[in-house]
This record gives sequence, C-alpha cells and structure tokens, in this order.
Amino acid sequence: MSETSRDEAAVGTVPAPAPPPQARKNVSRIAAASLIGTTIEYYDFAVYGTAAALVLGPAFFPSGNPTMSTLAAFLTFAAAFLARPVGVVLFGTIGDRLGRKRALVLSLILMGVATVGVGLLPTYGTVGILAPVLLVALRLLQGVSMGGEWGGAVLLAAEHAPPGRRAVYASVPQMGPLLGFLLSSAVILPTMGVFGREAFADWAWRVPFLLSTLLIAVGFWVRTRVEESPVFDKPVTARPSAPRFPLGALVREYPGRLLLGVGAAVGGSAVYYLVIVYSLSYGPKALGIPQSTMLAAASLAAAAAAAATIPVARLADRVGRRPVILAGAAGSVLWVLPMFGSLSTGDGLLIGGAFTVGLLLLILMFGPMAAFLPELFPARLRYTGASATFILANTLGGGFAPLVATWLNSHWRSPLVLGAYAGTLCLISLACVLALPETRDKEFGL
Repeated sequence: MSETSRDEAAVGTVPAPAPPPQARKNVSRIAAASLIGTTIEYYDFAVYGTAAALVLGPAFFPSGNPTMSTLAAFLTFAAAFLARPVGVVLFGTIGDRLGRKRALVLSLILMGVATVGVGLLPTYGTVGILAPVLLVALRLLQGVSMGGEWGGAVLLAAEHAPPGRRAVYASVPQMGPLLGFLLSSAVILPTMGVFGREAFADWAWRVPFLLSTLLIAVGFWVRTRVEESPVFDKPVTARPSAPRFPLGALVREYPGRLLLGVGAAVGGSAVYYLVIVYSLSYGPKALGIPQSTMLAAASLAAAAAAAATIPVARLADRVGRRPVILAGAAGSVLWVLPMFGSLSTGDGLLIGGAFTVGLLLLILMFGPMAAFLPELFPARLRYTGASATFILANTLGGGFAPLVATWLNSHWRSPLVLGAYAGTLCLISLACVLALPETRDKEFGL
C-alpha cells in the first residue's frame, strides 16, 4: 500500500469524534498552556544561544583566537541539536504510547534542570577542562528535552481544536520560540545595563539562566493541570494502538513523508537561527554593529512575527496549508540575500526592517507547519512523526546554521554568503512542500 493510501486509510476516512463538552470549554486554556511551555523552553534555549554569541566562548573555551572561541561555543550550541533525535525517540514513545501530557511535563522538568545547571557551572578558569565537559553534558540534556517539547505542545493544542480551526490552535505554540527570544532579550538587556558589559561577561550572564527557575515552576504548575488529549482521554481499548517502537514504524511505513517533512521545514529553521542567534555575534564582531542595535533589530522582527502568527494560521485554515507555506518559502528564497546584505549598511533601522520582513515570510512557512506536519501522520505515530520531521529539520537547518555561517564567513567575508546559504535551504523547502499533499481537510482519526 502506498504512503498516501495508507495515510488516507489511517487518517482521512475515519471521522474525528467531536470533543466532549468539557474539552471544548478547556481548549483555550490548553492552547495557553502549550504556549507557556514552548515559550519557557525556548527562553532557556534563547538565553543559551545569546550567551554563546556573547560570553561563553572566552568563559569556557579560552583561546588566543576569538573566532575559535566563538566557534567552540557554537559547537556546544549544535551539540544540543544532535541530542534532539534522542528526545524524539524518548518522548515520542512516551507521547504515542502513554499520552501527550506526560511527555510534556517530563520534557519541561528536564529542560529546567539543565538550564539552571548551566547557570551554576564553574568556568574554565576555575576548574579547567571539566567546565566545558559539564557544559556539553548539560547542553545534551537541553537537546533531549527540546526533542520532545515541540511535538507534544502542538498536538495537545491541535487534538483539542474545534473543526476548521486546527491550524490556528496548533500555531499557538509556534509563537513560543519568538516570545522566548523576546523574553530572553528582556532579561539580558537590563542585566547588561544594570551590571555593565564587563560584569555581564564575568558573572552576570548567569542571572538569565537562574531566573528560569521561576518560569519552570509556573510552566510545571500549568501543565500538570491541563486535560489530556482527547485521543488518550478514553478507555485503553479505544486508544490508537501505538507500536512498541514508534520511530521504527514511522521509518518503515512513512519514509517519504518523513524525508519530505524534514525538507519542508529546513529552510525556515536556518532563517530563524541565523537571524535570532548568529547575527547577534556576527554583527558586532565582524561588522562593528553595536550589540544593542543587533538585539533591538532581532527583537523587532520577532515581535512582528509573533503578532502575525495567528492571522497567518487563520489563512491556512481557510485556503489550505500548502499555498501559505509555499508563498513563505518562495518569498524567503528571494528575500534572504537582501536581508542579510542589509548588515553591510550598519544602519539599525534598515537592518530591523529587513529582519522584520524576513521573519514575517518565515511565519508564512512556520505558522501553518504546526498543523501541516502532524496531519501527515496517523494518531498512533503522530507525536513521533511530527517531532521527528520538525526536530530533524531544526537540527540540520538550524542547529548547524551558526557553525556553518562562522565557517563561511572565515572564507568569504561578506554577509551575502549567509543569504546564499539560507536561500539554498529555503529552495529545498519549496520543492519538498510542492511534493507533499494538502492536508487541511484530513480528520484527526485514530
């Protein structure tokens, strides 16, 4: 049986049962809980990305060559992405076999422990080589946590969504990465302002990590009080029969959709991490742009993209996922070159405007993606399928983006190479989405 026929048999022909009245009343609360969780998780991740760009290189990887120190810090950033597939296997199995809520709570706890641990680490000057070893270990734990976060948050919202509004509800957690970055900037900038750049590089960089303790406590309280997905809120005999090893079944039954789903999201991942993470280091160090200017430009773009997420998802519910995603991918292919080229001007307003257009095009790709990827797979493999496609795309397109960009700019000293790199990946995404079917009318059957 082909993948399309199998998917239609598993998903398209089984009417989704209407959610019970109590579930309908709690949909908004569940969507809010998904947003809170992804915001907290991505705050932790964004704090690390910003710290890697600013101070972690010399603190944990001292070197006479600043480029090598920064490269080493970004290697630890990439290490967390390498651990994400482990999270997909672990939390995908938990989420598909035992329930979405349980996987989400566990992933949040793991992220909290790892992030606070980074804030408490001694530096290389105190304990020598043990410092970067411990840093990498905690980064791996963060990566495992992120491997389970996105799929669970999206599914918890999407599987409770009213008919015809799945893209809207699924897109709510998609604001988490943007809001997490904005929250991290709202903490990092005042911390630098209060203590000064020198003190921030010396010790005050720990403050944003330690403050996540409060956020984790709030997220844990919210997530333990939300209802389980309707797929699991029923007798065991009526639940989807998930295989013992969901990832193996996914690779065996849906290899084409898995690969195309990864390709569909890889371009947007590169754009996001080049703008939100890499540019914060590249602008000041390579082009002499003030750090505050780069943070302000990226924050303006992130705020605009977050505000556009729900309207874009509404459009995807009306006209379909593919037209909206294709428009974003095509626009990104054309825009990333002038967007990164704007860095050569050093003009904060011009850079902020270019970044804003770039992230608005990104939201055209990523807003509907939260519904599009889960809709490619049946309920028994949905957590693993959605997580695997998105997380692998994030790893390939986003996790290595700062590392690849650092290497590219060590050979070709022009921001245009960033646009060429991101544009190539967005072109791949365009081709992959063209090869995938429209999923708007598919039911979330068992």
